[in-house]
Amino acid sequence: MREALTAATKLPTEYGGLHSNRATEMALVSFPDGSYLELIGIQPGADPAAVGAHTWGKFLRNNAGPCAFALLAGDLNAAGVKVGAPARGGRTLPDGTPIEWETFDAEPRRRDLLFPFLIRDITPRENRVFPGGKPTTERFGGVGKVVIGVHDLVDAIAQYRGAFDLPTPRGEKNAQFGADLAWFDDTPIVLAQGIGDNSWLSRRVREYGDVPCAFVLTAAGDVSAPPGSRWFGRSVFWLDEARLGWHLGIEATPQAVS
Repeated sequence: MREALTAATKLPTEYGGLHSNRATEMALVSFPDGSYLELIGIQPGADPAAVGAHTWGKFLRNNAGPCAFALLAGDLNAAGVKVGAPARGGRTLPDGTPIEWETFDAEPRRRDLLFPFLIRDITPRENRVFPGGKPTTERFGGVGKVVIGVHDLVDAIAQYRGAFDLPTPRGEKNAQFGADLAWFDDTPIVLAQGIGDNSWLSRRVREYGDVPCAFVLTAAGDVSAPPGSRWFGRSVFWLDEARLGWHLGIEATPQAVS
């Protein structure tokens, strides 16, 4: 995964260590805004039972690409956010530094991958995000959008609006991506329903359910994109999916769009 990502994007990755779950290990690409893309694989000598019980076990076994995303949790009590019970996690950095965190279901009435989970650091966050002490790249600002594939766009919109008190999203059809899209302004959330039963997105949703299917990075400059790849007024360039193995886009920042 690390080699494929670097070959497709020229982005360097940084190994982040073994998770304490006896199942997975990770590497990452971190960005100046504190967001990062996490590459997760099955660790050498993993406990088969731990891998089988892992929430993302099917994705790991099938090299299925995007499967989840996390939002940083602030003061949940002050925000009045209702969440599920915390789950403790951690890993040890290659230099031996232990890091720990807690995760929560952002929508406690259900546990699936349609919604993000929340993460709160116990040890310093910079150790988790920047193992080498700084972002791995300055070429991109961060992860700008998370695209979630869904089987019923109207229902998914209603669920997101109910869970997070969001306004009506903006909608559009994008033939290049093969989906009807709904974006909640001023959020990273884009919901996408495949156009037709045989589109790549429709097939993916049938296999894995309502889960993230792509990420979009924000570019520091202009983006050269072919016709039909504008998303909600901004240019988006999609990397070679066959080379990368999953869908990753690059979006121009508003001031970079000509």
